[in-house]
Amino acid sequence: MPNDNSRNTVIFIVCAGILLVAYQFLVMGPAQRKAEAEAKQKAAAARSQPGLGAPALPGAAPAPVYVSRPQALAATPRIRIETPALTGSISLKGARFDDLFLKGYRQELDNPAPVELFRPEGVQYAYFAQTGWAGQNLPGLPDQNTVWTVKQGATLTPTQPVTLTYDNGRGLVFDRTIAVDDKFMFTIRDTVTNRAPLPITLAPYASVQRQGLANPKGASGVHEGRISVLGGDGKYILKLRKYAPWKKDAEPYTQRSTGGWLGVTDKYWLAAMIPDQRESIQGQFRVSPIGGVDAYDANYVGAPRHIGSGYQASATTRLFAGAKTVPVLRDYTERLAIPRLVDAVDWGWGYFITKPIFYMIEFFYGWIGNFGLAILMMTVAVKVAFFYPANLSFESMTKMKKVQPQLEKLKAAHKDDPAGMQQAMMRLYKEEKINPMLGCLPMLATIPVFIGLFHVLNVSIEMRHAPFFGWIRDLSARDPTTILNLFGLIPWNPSATPLIGGFLDGPLHLGAWPLLYGFTMWLTQSMSPPAADPTQQKIMMWMPIVFTFVMTQLAAGLMIYYTWSNLLTILQQYVIMRRFKVDNPIDKGIRKLTGKPNPAPG
Repeated sequence: MPNDNSRNTVIFIVCAGILLVAYQFLVMGPAQRKAEAEAKQKAAAARSQPGLGAPALPGAAPAPVYVSRPQALAATPRIRIETPALTGSISLKGARFDDLFLKGYRQELDNPAPVELFRPEGVQYAYFAQTGWAGQNLPGLPDQNTVWTVKQGATLTPTQPVTLTYDNGRGLVFDRTIAVDDKFMFTIRDTVTNRAPLPITLAPYASVQRQGLANPKGASGVHEGRISVLGGDGKYILKLRKYAPWKKDAEPYTQRSTGGWLGVTDKYWLAAMIPDQRESIQGQFRVSPIGGVDAYDANYVGAPRHIGSGYQASATTRLFAGAKTVPVLRDYTERLAIPRLVDAVDWGWGYFITKPIFYMIEFFYGWIGNFGLAILMMTVAVKVAFFYPANLSFESMTKMKKVQPQLEKLKAAHKDDPAGMQQAMMRLYKEEKINPMLGCLPMLATIPVFIGLFHVLNVSIEMRHAPFFGWIRDLSARDPTTILNLFGLIPWNPSATPLIGGFLDGPLHLGAWPLLYGFTMWLTQSMSPPAADPTQQKIMMWMPIVFTFVMTQLAAGLMIYYTWSNLLTILQQYVIMRRFKVDNPIDKGIRKLTGKPNPAPG
């Protein structure tokens, strides 16, 4: 029967969604939270790029004795970095960017300490960026042990660049000027002057290196690992590879390009080296054992410079080191002509849905300054866009609910003749101008929005720690309240309960917004016509309860969206049911509260 087919379609989609979300948050989520740092050592030594390649990584060594961050910083002379967005320092030993914090982002909602991006070598999980020159059989090139001299500037600020210099004592003088803007972009200009009697050949290189991973599995459902946009002639291809498969690569991955960029990305943060967009480069990604841990290195080598005696050559590199904020990335993409830098945000395979939803929320946020309210406004916009097909669907569902008494009579009259019953139902549907298949439209329309908003809340740093109202202080995290302690009225933390704290904080963590969502889902379902099959009726009856438990693990922003969407759906259904004079659970509830009698049938 058409009604059964539509119900089966809905049940299949709903069950598939339940299984997907349940697996993500009840299996993958807990496994990820319990994951601990792992350190594995490769047997092979580092492979270096032949010719004028990036300097080879040091070979395997015994596990080091790590020092504290303050000890590592104190061991080398430094230049301070101080901007509205960043704070930290550059090590004069190696001229590395190895000490960087993001001022505008706290580590946790209740931890005001700024997010750390780079950390110096010698500290566990070292992470840094550097530029330099590579050459064959040329001793005296500056490397990670070279101590540079400050030529100009004491502190790097957006208005005050610094210049470093190094004379190798063999006729080569290296100068490095470093500038920074008020966001996350450094500009490094390297110049080498040849005062030796013979010509030389050098090639510029730039590298981002990460030594070991605190969380090898990374963030669930989000790309973390190497990232590159390389190509040329306007055809730049985004390539991603997570840490685990990157480590398993038998050989370093290389790719030639004109311009583009490459680096290492986390869920919210990015470190990327960006050459001059006219520069011919060879990008490379490699993993090598250093001191008992895997060093993940993303680098590129530029075109060789042939420098005669008395001449000099230069190379300019940009380093993006900061938060993947869409407006900032978009500005750099457009203003500095950096191809597809905005795609450093992991929009996912459904980017054609995710991007429009994000831009819509961003547009409304520009009006009202609250991402929670922006989500509500986005929901209204989606409802308006789908108003007409949804109206047709709700009208069809209302008509089906209205003819339920007639359907029951047909079932009784044709209980031994299924074919005759179906024919009679089809005649009834035709007479009443009912199309049962239209009942699927509202749910099918919300699925793409659900997937897109789910991903936006998961990857967009704009949603990280973004408050709504009341107890919702982070739209990207789940509702912090739980019914187990009466939403905070009882001074008890269920998650701290011995033995069963994890269970109470997992499936039984029912917050206020998930419960509101469950109620609105039940009410929406109660306003729809019941399924023809008794088994389907029981399944649909349990759906609101099952979904409430599954959805409680999702981001609060998603709960707010779905609850608000359900309320708008209920309003639309209620108006249509009143217009067709069909009884509904809202009017029944009002009559029950007021003591008014039910209306006469007919």
